[in-house]
Parts: sequence; C-alpha cells; structure tokens
Amino acid sequence: MAGRQAPSSFRIILGSSSIARKHILAEMGYEFEVMTADINEKSIRRELPEELVMVLAEAKANAIISRLNNKDYKEKDAETTLLITSDIVAVHEGTIREKPTSEEEARQFLRSYSKGHVSTVGAVLVTNLKTGTKHGGIDKAEVYFHDIPDEIIQNLIDERIVFGVAGGLLLEHPLILPFVDTLIGASDGVMGLPKVLTEKLIQEALLVEDPC
Repeated sequence: MAGRQAPSSFRIILGSSSIARKHILAEMGYEFEVMTADINEKSIRRELPEELVMVLAEAKANAIISRLNNKDYKEKDAETTLLITSDIVAVHEGTIREKPTSEEEARQFLRSYSKGHVSTVGAVLVTNLKTGTKHGGIDKAEVYFHDIPDEIIQNLIDERIVFGVAGGLLLEHPLILPFVDTLIGASDGVMGLPKVLTEKLIQEALLVEDPC
C-alpha cells in the first residue's frame, strides 16, 4: 500500500542573507548553507500583502534555482535538499511598508508606530529540489507600542539597521524592546521566519510517496 515517508537525511539551503533568519533557523536546530536571490523586489507588485510576500518568496526561490545545476538535485540517489525562501512586509493603516529607503521615511515609519500598532505579513516557501514540490504558508502578527521618544528613533536610524527590515520594524532591538506594549503572534514571525510555520512546511516538503 502506498504511503508517505520522510528521508532520513537532508540538506537545507536558506535563500536569505538576513542575520535574523539565519539565527532563527539555527535556533531550530538545523545546519544550512546560505544563498541569496538578488532580485529586484520593487519590480514585483501586488495589492494584497499576502499575495505580495508569497510571490516574492516564489521569485526568490526561482532566482536561486536558476543558478543551481538542478539536475544534480533530482538524481535518484541525490540527497534531498530543501530551499527555504521567505518575505515579509509591514502593514500600517492598510498601507504596505517594505524596507525604508531614506532617513525621512524611516523616521516617518517609526513615529507612526509610537502609541500605535503595526501588523506584519510574512510568507515562507519550502521547495524540495529533488521532487520539485513547493509548500508555502502565511504568518501574521500585530505589534502595539508605547510612546517611542524621538531620541530613540534617531538612534535607531543612526545605527542603519532599520534600513534592512520591512517597515523599519526592529522588534527585539534593545533600544525598541522597552517600548513594545503587546505582541499578538510570534516574535520570530515579526523577525522574518516563523518557527512553527517553517517547521510544518519542512516536514510537509520532506514527505515523499512510498511505492510499497
């Protein structure tokens, strides 16, 4: 009778150079190699944040796969390799926010969170390079803030880290953490790689048909 089984060993490629994502995946107990997609994210637009993050995660996967010798990964005796790509945006008052592109935009983003809240919408896509199957999902969270002083906002801008994250949102940065009021959802999701969803997708991607 045909069933489903997972391979005893497998490799992981993380399609991101994000320090936070690398840290989260390592915390999950996985060893992995890193490849970056280097796509023009601004050239890909969708109105709904859920659609945008998923199509970006797919575009990143396709860009990385196009640089690999994919035939090697599909050989019958090849070790199963999973490619993990993801994307995240912040949503404030119905407007999608990606990485700030100027100091003024970063300041505007951070000031708008003060005494307010912002949502995050993230997508994770796990591609089994041996079978070609893709498994994706969406993660959402909301963050409510106390009053964020202007000097804290300026310090965050001066550190330049805000320019590398969607909406300039640095949830676990020691400067901003004291001003977080409430988090609805998981902090790792806000940081770009939700553990529970990622683990679920990894396990789904590993399942293969057993011909017995």
